[in-house]
Parts: sequence; structure tokens; C-alpha cells
Amino acid sequence: MKNYLKLIFGLLAFSLVVFSCDDNDDDGMMQSQKNITTLVGENSNLSLLRAAVVRAGLANTLSASGTMTVFAPTNEAFAAAGLGTEAAINAVPVETLKGILMYHVLSQKYAAADIPNGTTELTTASSAKAYVTKNTRGVYVNGNAMVTTADVMASNGVVHVINKVLMPPSQNIVQLAQSNDNLSFLVAAVVRASQGSTNVAQVLSTTNPLTVFAPTNQAFINAGFATTDAIMAADPATLTGILTYHVIGARVFSSDLTENAMPTTLNGGKVTITLTGGAKVKGNANATASNITATDIVATNGVVHVIDQVLLP
Repeated sequence: MKNYLKLIFGLLAFSLVVFSCDDNDDDGMMQSQKNITTLVGENSNLSLLRAAVVRAGLANTLSASGTMTVFAPTNEAFAAAGLGTEAAINAVPVETLKGILMYHVLSQKYAAADIPNGTTELTTASSAKAYVTKNTRGVYVNGNAMVTTADVMASNGVVHVINKVLMPPSQNIVQLAQSNDNLSFLVAAVVRASQGSTNVAQVLSTTNPLTVFAPTNQAFINAGFATTDAIMAADPATLTGILTYHVIGARVFSSDLTENAMPTTLNGGKVTITLTGGAKVKGNANATASNITATDIVATNGVVHVIDQVLLP
């Protein structure tokens, strides 16, 4: 009888171990029985995301079985993107909103531990590319969307809460500059430079990934180009040398920038990056560094950072 009871207790203990293991996902973290739609709906700080999901008709998509990854913007992130109320969200065309939200979704499950160090290009459910950077400072998407809460496990994937709304890129670098009134002097400089031996506009429209430090109109004025007419009167070769000094032949997000880095530009020169007191970039002939005033504007062929000085080789 004693041995029989021992056998019974042994079998019960084995069963408990088996069921305990089954309750955990592959990476050893507790797997929630709630799907992604339910988890979002229960989080008061994701109420605007919930409203957007409903408006876009994606509740069933995010509750379906599978192994998805969702980057979930907070209410504050929606407000910063100009979508701080349900009324603002409901004013967005459904297809547009759907495209934005699906840009936050990956078809494969990526826990934080699964993301490699460095920057990884991933294809989103909208078919557009997103870029996830993992370094000693944390995990970022497209440079400045920081993961503030990672690994919220769902029955059909994982949710990472982020502090920015991601916008899928739809324009190349030249088109982005053309659509920004504060970069009209830069556009004029590209047009004039392209009248020389190097088609700078074609270079900036290439499919190869690029990073452009884009001087504002005021930056050009401060550099001695009072009007776009003055730019159009400049020597194309001189402008080509200056403009290609603002371009790096790789996609470099703000999350990739490191103190005293000296990346090589397309014209063969180097610029110096500093981060103390805010991100800055300095040209060899500049007396002071330029502030990077807007970061991580994602284009189909790279990324643009706006700066307040023209960089001089």
C-alpha cells in the first residue's frame, strides 16, 4: 500500500510538471490566453489604438490565431501624431488608417530577446519596410520610436508598447524634400547641382539606402544664399561638392548615432557626430556643429535628418 501511494503521488507530480511547461511559450515567458485585440482593449493607455483598430476594421485580424508582433503606440504617441481624440482618428480615411496600423504589425513573433543587436530590416504587414534597432540604450523602431514596455505576451503573438506612431514611407528622399516648404532651398540646390556633371537628384532618388542631413531654408540663408535665385546662380560643381557632403551611403537612424562617430559621406569627406546636449553634426570647415532639429524622417530609400546649418567640407 505504501509503495502504491508513492506511485500515485509520483504520477501527480509528473503531471503537474507537464502542465506547468505547457503554460509557457517557447522563450520561457508566461503566455497569455488573451489575444492581441483583447490585451489592447484592456489597457487604458492604449485606448486610442483600440479606437483606431475598430475604425480600421482590424479587430478580427489582431485576434486571429498566429504568431504576430505588434508595436502598440500609447495614447500620448497618438496625440503627438495629431490623433489625440477618437474624433480625430475617425476623420482619417479607413484605408489610410489601416495602412498605418498594419505598418505596426509583423507576421512573425519577435520577443525582445529574438531581436539581434544592431539594426534589422523587417517587412511589415503593410508590405513596407520597418527598421528595428537594438543597442545598449534599448529597442527602437525607425530610429525614434522607443519600446517602453516589451514582451506583453498574447495567445497569438507579442505586443511591444512604443512612444511614437509609425508612418509608412511613401516617398523617396527627393520627394520628401519637395513636399516640405522648409526645404525649398535644398530642393533648388539639388536642381542646380544636377545641371552639372553629377545628377544629384538621381543620386538622391536611388533605391540604395541613404542618410541625408537636410539643411533648412534658414540654414542656406545663413550660409550666404539669400534666395533660391542665388542658389540657381551658383556653380553646379560647388553645390554638388556641398550636397554630397550631406549624404551618407547607408541608412543611419538617430538610434544608431554614437558620440564622436565620423561617418564618411558620398564626397569622401567625414562629418563628426556628437550627442552631448542633443544630437549634432559638424562639417570639417564649420566653426560650430549643426543641431539636428528633426530626426528619422523615413523615406523609401533612406532617412532624412533636418539640420540648422549647411555642412562645409
